[in-house]
Amino acid sequence: MLNIGCHLSVSDGYEAICKEALSLGANTFQFFSRNPRGGKSAPLSPDDVKAMEDIMQKNSFAPVLAHASYTMNLCSADEKVRDFANRALKEDLEKFENMPCSLYNFHPGSHVGQGVEKGISLIADALNQAVNENQKTIVLLETMAGKGSEVGRCFEELREIIDRVNFKEKIGVCLDTCHVFDAGYDIVNDLDGVIAKFDDIIGLERLYAVHLNDSKNPVNSHKDRHEKIGEGYIGLEAITRIINHEKLRDLPFFLETPNDNQGYAEEIKLLRSKYI
Repeated sequence: MLNIGCHLSVSDGYEAICKEALSLGANTFQFFSRNPRGGKSAPLSPDDVKAMEDIMQKNSFAPVLAHASYTMNLCSADEKVRDFANRALKEDLEKFENMPCSLYNFHPGSHVGQGVEKGISLIADALNQAVNENQKTIVLLETMAGKGSEVGRCFEELREIIDRVNFKEKIGVCLDTCHVFDAGYDIVNDLDGVIAKFDDIIGLERLYAVHLNDSKNPVNSHKDRHEKIGEGYIGLEAITRIINHEKLRDLPFFLETPNDNQGYAEEIKLLRSKYI
């Protein structure tokens, strides 16, 4: 079975978001751990969490993915921004230990002129303060498009972060198809080569999830603008190869395309029809 879902709002609670995912034909979903632009994380309701867990078990959900807020920049040049990011990371990881969510994804951050090496050092330091050997949650570094001063624009940068983390077994990667394509990895014409390079540098055992997005821009554009499936420069044929690739097909795929729920339902139905 294709494990596929989309990004949904958790504003009505976790039981509601599970039911919403099912109504769209999904068997997983992604949600923000808190307001995507920052702010406090809403407290958990034990009854809501239990209802979520029951629905997931009864409907054979794939792992769901919590996504950190976009303002969580662990390598900012601004100490106040970094302090907020460090607190948010710790709070989020503590919260998700009480939920049936095993994956937590974040954008590594932007070094804002400090240099990649400094950015990598700050990110690793933050992870070493927040990640512990007993947690069940796997923290995922997201592959980035390379716009501005983003860290994580290449596999080598992600690998260097992982190498500096004490509890490496708790760290993985979420591969974003739009981001890697915009970063210069040609998943349209050389998918096998890109996967082999990822395996050689990071290791496929660390790949836990895929953000499945088309791209509004050509390869190596460093733009990071998502497009609906089949309407961008990656295209439906290449995306079909991605979801059916022997080394990727069992992973959970999460749509972040510019869609409403009806659009997501149509994309999920389309992709299920392409899954062999």
